[in-house]
Amino acid sequence: MKRARVAFEGAVHEANAAASGVRLACGRILREDEVVWLPPVVPRTIFALGLNYADHAKELAFKAPTEPLVFLKGPNAVIGHRGTTPRPPDVGFMHYECELAVVIGEPARATARKDAYRHIAGYTVANDYAIRDYLENYYRPNLRVKGRDGATPLGPWLVDAADVRDPMNLRLTTRVNGRLTQEGSTRDMVFDIPFLIEYLSAFMTLGTGDVILTGTPEGLVDVKPGDEVATEIEGIGCLVNRIVEDEAESGAAG
Repeated sequence: MKRARVAFEGAVHEANAAASGVRLACGRILREDEVVWLPPVVPRTIFALGLNYADHAKELAFKAPTEPLVFLKGPNAVIGHRGTTPRPPDVGFMHYECELAVVIGEPARATARKDAYRHIAGYTVANDYAIRDYLENYYRPNLRVKGRDGATPLGPWLVDAADVRDPMNLRLTTRVNGRLTQEGSTRDMVFDIPFLIEYLSAFMTLGTGDVILTGTPEGLVDVKPGDEVATEIEGIGCLVNRIVEDEAESGAAG
């Protein structure tokens, strides 16, 4: 099942996918553009993986890591499908990152690989924007790289784990203004989903609503105000987002 959270007529609604848009819990069907899309899950803790695809590490002139490179993100970064992400003025390179997002259902603590999938509620699409100008070092992006307001669109759907036969064999693509710029597969992750759950749960409890962003393959290009970015994962959904000028920082700079 594909589930979503949307705002309509001043209220937040749970919704499901319909052939012509979304179906609210009351049965009413609305077009996609009649609702405001919210992230399909309200994240508790957001874990983000750095350099979890060898081709992406090579693209950035780094070696693939031998241990997961994990950092945390705040909920302020998360926005929904068809939202807008500000690009700060005077930055040289801001890029998208199409990522499979894993949503934890049953809490996990000291969970073995073989049991990892039991703890997953479902999957969604993430676009974890990064601003390379602000990168401090390869293993720990600072707050200005990854922690910005609206920097992580999530959605549109939360797809039940039972409906995804093999999450480690899904095609990922990104299109900027309709042009294909990124293509890869989750099978190329350096550290797969069961390993990540085992690794993280070994020293901390993964709770219901936690989200793991599993990294992005190569194929990154600079995006600018006015660009429409569509990140899509096979069987999960197509997440659309638009880049706008960061008026707050423009004002501060002036």
